Amino acid sequence: MQQLFKPSKRLGATLLTLFFGGFVLNFIMQAASLNLSLGRVLSWISQYYWLYISGSLFFFFVLLTFAAIIPNVYSGALFAFLVCCILAVANYKKLSTTGEPLFPWDLMQVKNAKEMTKITHGMISPAAVIMAVVIVAALAYLAFKLPKLKVQLPLRLVMVAVSVLMIAGFIQMVGGQSAFATSMHYQNIPWNQKVNYAQNGFVYAFTGNLNQKLMEKPEGYSREAIEKIAAKYRNLPDRGTAKPAAEQPNILYIMDEAFFDPTRLPTYTFSEDPLKFIHQHEHATPSGYLLSPEFGGNTANVEFEALTGLSMYFLKDGSIPYQQRIVKMSSLPSIVSILKEKGYETKALHPFDDTFYNRNRVYPILGFDRFTSEKDLQNAERFTPNGYITDKYAMQEAVRQLQSSDEPAFLHLVTMQNHFPFTKGLNGENTITVGGVKPEYKDEMETYVHDTKLTDEAVAYLSGELKNIKRPTIVVFWGDHLPALSSGIYAQAGWDQNPRLKHETKLLYMANFDIGKSSVGTISPSFIGPTLFKLSGQELPPYYKLLEKVQSEIPGLNKNVLIGASGIISQLTPDQRSLLNDYRLVEYDLLEGEQYAKALLF
Repeated sequence: MQQLFKPSKRLGATLLTLFFGGFVLNFIMQAASLNLSLGRVLSWISQYYWLYISGSLFFFFVLLTFAAIIPNVYSGALFAFLVCCILAVANYKKLSTTGEPLFPWDLMQVKNAKEMTKITHGMISPAAVIMAVVIVAALAYLAFKLPKLKVQLPLRLVMVAVSVLMIAGFIQMVGGQSAFATSMHYQNIPWNQKVNYAQNGFVYAFTGNLNQKLMEKPEGYSREAIEKIAAKYRNLPDRGTAKPAAEQPNILYIMDEAFFDPTRLPTYTFSEDPLKFIHQHEHATPSGYLLSPEFGGNTANVEFEALTGLSMYFLKDGSIPYQQRIVKMSSLPSIVSILKEKGYETKALHPFDDTFYNRNRVYPILGFDRFTSEKDLQNAERFTPNGYITDKYAMQEAVRQLQSSDEPAFLHLVTMQNHFPFTKGLNGENTITVGGVKPEYKDEMETYVHDTKLTDEAVAYLSGELKNIKRPTIVVFWGDHLPALSSGIYAQAGWDQNPRLKHETKLLYMANFDIGKSSVGTISPSFIGPTLFKLSGQELPPYYKLLEKVQSEIPGLNKNVLIGASGIISQLTPDQRSLLNDYRLVEYDLLEGEQYAKALLF
């Protein structure tokens, strides 16, 4: 052994240091999952000590792996320690901003590190940045000053092999919910990931999510079950479908980033109405609220519902279908593919990086023929050089693409203007004063309200341009989720504990032909498509008849709140449970099953 590791006397001390480092690292990870509360961490360790010990051993082997791979033992271990600390910070910030912990599939966004830096700018305080720089400098100094311990190749290979085997065994133990893991009080809780991370610890929860399916196989799933569902809804009549337009209409989806009506927040006053046009126009056209499945982030999940008609309600907590499943599929039925079969040109427009949420790979799977992203919009308008492309410019580009289409077009626009951070001056000088807001939130609140005013002006522009488009055109405009404003803003307004209000965004239908003016109430994104088909007089496929039936009973389908025709549903009826079971079976079939429904319901 002395020939393999020099000086051999330091081997024990080195391993002991790494062993202790594993316990420290696991403590840091759990503190990040428990809002940096020392008392809660110590309480967790006392209750789940075996999870803490075994999780710490996992980190020990991670440190040992890097110590063996990088010739200088301490440099390798310090590098691994730093990477894990960065993950802890990311977990803490994501929890404090969106209420969700860090998932394995979130790491797929590492390839967008440059863009993520822009998006998250302002989320971390200058003091935290300074502290991070100091810590990194200290670790670099340690790596430089500590003895240059080098392990010879044979022992390095042994260390790597043992560590990889132990890490792989741990992952297998956790992923398989083995009896040994259960004996240590590990319980996978995929339906509530915040509890999952708080109870099991970061390493167990994160590892348990590595091979997580979107949903488990429902009882009774079979081809025969899907055939019965298809027969049931295929023969249903279209309910209240409008008179068809003279020719197939253009359809424009506009999912506006972080847009909601801030004037709904009580306790605050505004020097002027930021949504003048929308508030004046909403009574002359179908409008209402969208019950978003998300809060503060995860835009792709709202988009997933709106395009596919499938619901996040049935999926495991924390799921992101674009990244976990759809990107691996060859095709998935959607409003895009339905309209494509009707002869529509299918286009997507997103004035940001095309690889975010794998959109560049997911969109073709959903049926899009063309995707215009930020790289295709070199001269796009921004209010400031560091700002996002404006909503108005994005809508101008949408109008240009609709007008250039020889065939009816379906265009899906996802905007970026109102994305976090709400930095004063990013979209020009604030023009609205907000009263009643605490001083520490005043700039943030007034910046966001100013941004919504800019969006309102863009919608007013679009409304005017609709008159100049020769082909009948119908627009659906909605906000994807409420913005990730400081929690104190929502708490002061009394919204912090109100799941319905925290998920309701603005929803507006507009057209250059008569679509009526009836309110659509509060609906989930899954029901945008069927509602649009009815308003534009298009025939509903059997799948949309199923969605229409669900919408008639439970128009707002959200894990936090269920909304029925007459308000919040406290308990489902047997008929509603049966209806949701049909919906669940079809969703499983399309996402995880054999896709029998593709030929039967579309």
